[in-house]
Amino acid sequence: MLIGNVGKDPDIHYYDQDQCVAQLRLATTERGYTLPNGTQVPDRTDWHTVILYRGLAKVAEKYVHKGDKLYVEGKLRYRSYDDKRGVRQYVTEVYADNMELLTPKKDEVAATRKNVTESNPVTDNQDNDMPF
Repeated sequence: MLIGNVGKDPDIHYYDQDQCVAQLRLATTERGYTLPNGTQVPDRTDWHTVILYRGLAKVAEKYVHKGDKLYVEGKLRYRSYDDKRGVRQYVTEVYADNMELLTPKKDEVAATRKNVTESNPVTDNQDNDMPF
């Protein structure tokens, strides 16, 4: 389970009859703190590669953008490969089973605020109608 911010727009690749896979980079940050002796421990940011398949990939393609906050559940997968110089590279990826968008859409937030203020207008005579 990870909660973090998307580093760049997802990379989407289509294959086999409208199926797709998405890859994105997610930054998680552990906030810094001060030790009892006054030593400052700085923030620590880790970057994770998240892989999404099928429906989740299509949702990511439509709605996930750089800077968005995401909640991701999944499994860790490890793999290795030899790069062009013949050096073995090791990769850790999160294969997502579930994803939730935590960044609200700007239009929906504005509409929600407008509806709340329109449906709950404050008037001076409301206090007079109270039974107590």
